[in-house]
Amino acid sequence: MLPRAVLVERPTEYRQLLARHGTREQARFFLAQRDLELAEVEERHLRYEETRTRVLAAVPPDWRRATVDRAKLDRFLFGPDDVVVVLGQDGLVANVAKYLDGQPVVGLDPDPGRNPGLLVPHPPDALADLCADLLAGRDRSEQRTMVQARLDDGQRLLALNEIFLGHRTHQSARYVLDVGDARERHSSSGLIVTTGTGATGWAASINAARGERLALPAPTDERLAWFVREAWAGPATGASLTAGLLAARDELTATCQLDEGGVVFGDGIEDDRLTLDWAQRVRIGVADRRLRLLV
Repeated sequence: MLPRAVLVERPTEYRQLLARHGTREQARFFLAQRDLELAEVEERHLRYEETRTRVLAAVPPDWRRATVDRAKLDRFLFGPDDVVVVLGQDGLVANVAKYLDGQPVVGLDPDPGRNPGLLVPHPPDALADLCADLLAGRDRSEQRTMVQARLDDGQRLLALNEIFLGHRTHQSARYVLDVGDARERHSSSGLIVTTGTGATGWAASINAARGERLALPAPTDERLAWFVREAWAGPATGASLTAGLLAARDELTATCQLDEGGVVFGDGIEDDRLTLDWAQRVRIGVADRRLRLLV
């Protein structure tokens, strides 16, 4: 069976403004009150729509096709033969990664110069050649390491960049951290466990602020880095176990000591989270899935 091309996208700024304000004129008035111009937003929208049309036209005519918005990813059923075409920012690849299981991902940058392009490295006009390479078996891809969190009740969460454990309102999080033979009770701004892909984002900022920096893993490296944010050394809490690396088969464990508000979420998507109760354990390590990203 021939593949199905699944276009993953998110609304443009212009569409978001229309959804919020109802009409173009109301959107224009809203921006004008803040000394902003609708024309620039509308121009980017039109460029995106033109690019989108070219991308859909580049899909081989005998392939099946589908489109899915970022907000509906958790309700979309990806098939094993799908080719996932992401048209948007780098973060959109991270948004879709946890719903995949080995399907090839083609990251297309619709607005070069505005995005880093780390996960959407290809220009939209490259899609036809990339599809031909896939069919001929001559495509080149990277197997990007992912991270997973597993609760003691069986729930699991996957992420491409990083997993955050903390309080849902970003108050102090209290938990017991076990890494190898080391254990420490923490009161902190949360725990972050990052992959090599995520090491260029949030984790890079945390690492840069440390006196002794870690050598962060590469995107295909089967290691993870972890950081405790703003650990507070008090009468019952410590601040010595605050950063390190996890080998491919290693895990760290955090035991929640919050009466309420404990959460685990991935890639900055706070709405898609696991909730933690007092004494519940979370094990975090390398996931058994990889993101297959065409390069």
